[in-house]
Amino acid sequence: MKENTSPILIAGLGNPGRKYRRNRHNIGFMVLDALAEYLGKNFTKMQMNALVTKANYQAQRLILAKPQTYMNNSGQAIKSLAHFYKIPLEKVLVVYDDVDLPFDTIRLRPQGGSAGQKGMKSTIEQLNTQNFPRLRVGIGRPPGRMQVADYVLQNFSDAEVETLNFVLNDAVQAILTFITEGIEQAMTQHN
Repeated sequence: MKENTSPILIAGLGNPGRKYRRNRHNIGFMVLDALAEYLGKNFTKMQMNALVTKANYQAQRLILAKPQTYMNNSGQAIKSLAHFYKIPLEKVLVVYDDVDLPFDTIRLRPQGGSAGQKGMKSTIEQLNTQNFPRLRVGIGRPPGRMQVADYVLQNFSDAEVETLNFVLNDAVQAILTFITEGIEQAMTQHN
């Protein structure tokens, strides 16, 4: 089988619905929206409980997906799409928020645990492995004694919104490097 025969699945994690749109927890969706815009695409099709669009970049077929199952069940849509398109796990990139990283930081990894992120936990359970690439996008720790669950469902502050476009652009560039050069090179250039 040729290396580029199967598409790459890039899934951003978030919660569906207008009220969650600007939440910290939805930065995975925001990254996918920015990537789709960069590629001149829109999310108009519903497939396997996810908003999906298809694109090509540097001769590589892409499936961009935003699961619509709410964060805690994100893995269902990712598993269904990966199975339907016969995508090997090394070509499934999951983009999600991470409270353990500072707000303007991104980290690519070839594998790993969920670190308590429920969408990632669902994805690991559904795929039955931790061995797939991921892009963690830092949203920072909650201030004071605020609960993490409350913090991630808050919108970004006005000050953060100013930086957010730079973060989204960095994440898109990291994904494009992953597509063309693989996870190791993307980690070297963007972590």
